[in-house]
This record gives sequence, structure tokens and C-alpha cells, in this order.
Amino acid sequence: MIMDIATKSVPLLKIQGLSKQFHADSFWGKGIRVVDSIDMQVGSGEIRGIVGESGSGKTTLARCSIRLIEPTSGSIQFDGQDLESLGAAALRAKRKEFQMIFQDPYASLNPEMTVKQILMEPFQVHKMGSENDQNRRLGELLEAVSLSESLLKRKPAELSGGQQQRVGIARSLILKPRLVIADEPVSALDASVQTQILNLLADIKKQYKLTLILISHSLNAVHYLCTHVSVMYKGRIIEEAPAASFFKHPKHPYSRILLNSTLSLDASRKNHSIPAGVDTSPSKNAGCAFYLYCPDRLLDCANRVPALSEISAGEKVACFLYSQTSELQRQEIR
Repeated sequence: MIMDIATKSVPLLKIQGLSKQFHADSFWGKGIRVVDSIDMQVGSGEIRGIVGESGSGKTTLARCSIRLIEPTSGSIQFDGQDLESLGAAALRAKRKEFQMIFQDPYASLNPEMTVKQILMEPFQVHKMGSENDQNRRLGELLEAVSLSESLLKRKPAELSGGQQQRVGIARSLILKPRLVIADEPVSALDASVQTQILNLLADIKKQYKLTLILISHSLNAVHYLCTHVSVMYKGRIIEEAPAASFFKHPKHPYSRILLNSTLSLDASRKNHSIPAGVDTSPSKNAGCAFYLYCPDRLLDCANRVPALSEISAGEKVACFLYSQTSELQRQEIR
């Protein structure tokens, strides 16, 4: 019994101190840190939404977390196993357990291959299953993503955007992964198709008992689909909470502005806009990256980076407003 409890307590994905720095091509000769010292845990069966504006580091975090690109520093554990310790062959084998759905469905599909070739390729790469098993799995997934068998002989250019994304989703599921990361899966699609794809993701998550991470700048999509939310700003996670509490009462000043700037989720919420000039590029400030734009900034905010700290069960925020000295500092700064 004790062993069962211990096993269940291990998060499916655990990231500690993850950073990614890209080399700049300018004469300044300095690197750009796109992801900065991120800690994050995603439990089995969770639907985690990672939100933030363009340039906040969401996609880089997603790709680093499954080693599609190599992080500069930090550790990544999948179900307790350190992914950084895996060589190329072991990592390739491990990829059966985590897959990614990409933002641009057409760009993610080989234009020279038919739909059937695209969907069967993972079986060939991993040398899995008999021909009968492969065909059975193919038929199952076509039904799950609502694609007709008549499309199997077509190439990606002959499909609509929605059909292309359904192929991408089916490909991500073909090897029965435990974790799927969907990187802006509806942003390149027409509005009429976006809801269909979100509904499809919800149905598939339930049918196949997946853990799902949704990368999105759309809070409406995250509100509709996710159980937990992480907010990114300038390469850092600044707030984490269960979706219900986040959308009812976001804690970080940036989260509140971000939520108020999106389309109203209820009639009582006013629709504000993000202040002009808010910069989401990697921060060069010594303190909080949101300091210059924060309506509630304190003395500490200019010189120290607030750590992501738990303020209540399941809720974390990187903000000095929630420290014991915040009220005194608020009075001093005024």
C-alpha cells in the first residue's frame, strides 16, 4: 500500500531548473535566454494549459521538455526517469511515450507522402506490430479523429487545414503515448474548425486516458479544455493554479491583465487591454520582469526576482505581493 502511494505521487513530467539560451547573431555577441530556470510538474491524467503572449517561451519550453531541442541547463524526468541521461537510441525508443502536435499542420506533414504513409511511418521507425496490428490501429484512429478511409491515398496538399491537423493528431497517437503536447493546435485554423479540434482533443484525452499539455495564447481555449494553468512571461512561469481557481481569481498582476485582455468569459468581467508597450521579450531587468508595467509594484520588485512559491494548496505565484512584507513596502513606495 505504501509503495502504491509512492508510485502515484511521482509526476509524469518533472522539470527542474530548465533554461534554454540561444546564441545571438548580432555584433553584441550575447546569448538570448528564452526559457529561464523553470520548475514544473505535470501529473498523470492532467490537462495542463501553458499560456502567455507570443515570445514568452511557451514553444521552447515544450520542445525542451521532450528534448526536441536540447536545454542549456536543468533536468527533465519522465515518470521518474531522467531524459538527459538517455543516449540517442534510448531516447528514440522512449519517444513512443510522448508525442507532439504542431502548430502548423501542413508544415509538420511530409508533402510527398500519402496520409497512410504518414500514419504508418512511426510503426516502421520503431519496428512495432504486425501488419494486421498496424492496420487495426490505423482504422481505430481514423474513426477516433473522424477521418474517412478515402483520404488515405491523398497527400497533405489535397486536405483542408482541419483534415491536416486531424492527421497530425492521429500520427501523435499511433504509438499509444502517455503524454501529448499540443503546441497551438488550432491557431492556424479557421474559427469554424477550431472548436471541432478542441472537442476532438477533449474526446481523445478521455478515450485514451492521456496526459495532455496545451500550449496556447488563447485563454478561451485553455478555459474550455484544461484542468490546470501555468502562465509564462519572459521565459519564466509566474503563476500556476487549478483552472477553476485561476479563472475565478488570478493572483499575479500580469495574469489579471492577460485575463482581462482576452474576450470576456462572463458578463461581469470588464474587457481591458494590455498596456501599450508591454514587452514580452527576454528580460534584462535585475528584478521582476514585469516591474515596469506592474500597477502593484513594490520596492523589492526592482532588484530581486520573485521565486515561484506556493501560497495555497495547488496555487503558486512569483510575486512579492504575497510575501509578509508586501503591505509595508506598498506603503513605502507610495
